Amino acid sequence: MVAKRIIPCLDVKDGQVVKGVNFEGLREVGDAVRMGVQYARDGADELVYLDISASREGRNTFVSLVERIALGIDIPFTVGGGIGTPDDAARLLDAGADKISINSAAIADPSLISRIARRYGSQFVVVAIDARCIEGRWTCTTHGGTRLTELELFSWAREAQERGAGEILFTSMDHDGTRAGYADSVYARLSEELTIPVIASGGAGSIEDIRRVLTEGRADAALAASIFHYGTIPIPELKRALAATGVPVRPVRPAAAGGTAAA
Repeated sequence: MVAKRIIPCLDVKDGQVVKGVNFEGLREVGDAVRMGVQYARDGADELVYLDISASREGRNTFVSLVERIALGIDIPFTVGGGIGTPDDAARLLDAGADKISINSAAIADPSLISRIARRYGSQFVVVAIDARCIEGRWTCTTHGGTRLTELELFSWAREAQERGAGEILFTSMDHDGTRAGYADSVYARLSEELTIPVIASGGAGSIEDIRRVLTEGRADAALAASIFHYGTIPIPELKRALAATGVPVRPVRPAAAGGTAAA
């Protein structure tokens, strides 16, 4: 059975990791590189770095930051934010990123997915989707959740897959930062309708929340921020607990067995 992945998400603004609730009220948590190094030591399977202000402010993700991250960690990491062309993706991949994530730009120009996938391969392309449930309909948003679109979550996810996305990273903006649990039923439906991996994001508050989204929610990976950033659930403890309940996870490296998440 394929191991489920545990992925800390580091929302980055001006080189610092930040966190808020529903993408608002952001406050600095720590240095992006230092925290990535600590998470790698603690046993994270992958990392996701999202420059949350890049698409809103029209800036590219800083290539220099990606280079520093690549030098400091030995696990795969994805970078998103401000990627609007295949050349933008090329700069980040050349700087050391293992995958790139596109969101607002893919909605503005869906052909961007296929153009990057044809050039580099689907395995390098993660399509991130931020959506809110409005009157029973999951509506996609752009620009850090500040703009509603006409797109519906499930149809857009299917289109992204058809265009060459290798993974879908779905964040429920209704759950993000609340620590009230993931939108499990939504992930279960996405996993049923898609053939590519689904990464769950938004709402982790406990080990049980993560266990549910990886089992009932059928997600391939659980992404979280607050519970890791503030040391609520150390990654080694999380992995041991998941393994004890039968969830397949990669074992924690010996050096990380007694570690704690970055504070």
